[in-house]
Amino acid sequence: MARIVIAGSSEQSRAQLARLLSSSGYPVYRLCASAGELRRVLNDCDDGILILGGQVPECSADELYWDYGRHVRILLIARPPVLEACEEDGIFHLSLPTSQQAVLGAVEMLTQLHQMNLPKRARNDRQTVEEAKRYLMHQEGLTEPQAHRQMQQYAMNHGMKMADYAAQILERAEKSGNDSENAAPSS
Repeated sequence: MARIVIAGSSEQSRAQLARLLSSSGYPVYRLCASAGELRRVLNDCDDGILILGGQVPECSADELYWDYGRHVRILLIARPPVLEACEEDGIFHLSLPTSQQAVLGAVEMLTQLHQMNLPKRARNDRQTVEEAKRYLMHQEGLTEPQAHRQMQQYAMNHGMKMADYAAQILERAEKSGNDSENAAPSS
């Protein structure tokens, strides 16, 4: 499920949105009151949904879209003057006052958009990890849990995703396979 981050200047509106989403089965990842806090959270997220309850001090919705719009879907819930000042077409809008059903409908739509992009990447990552494990099992005589643990430990120690490390293993395997095919036969 998408990580949902709620930001806005009003503590009451952040809490109200969080209660609404949580009671409807949408886990809220973080609540942010300031631009600095919000940027730190978004820098740590690979993807997700950002719900802006009005304006965030020192930061416009357009700026957030320019910086994070590639991997975060943004929903701006605000009064008409704030919405009219927003220039980016990629930001979803809800005008205040709005209903709880409208908010939940918008979050459901953004969640579905998020999931449409997610499975392809996750499936490819899983396939890459499984291929690398099979390679390690064959080359090093490891069991599946041993190969998994070895890959997991290396990835954690080097601050990388396991799928990225698995891709490196497969690239090295391909290179070594090509090198041995191109080598001159020994007599």
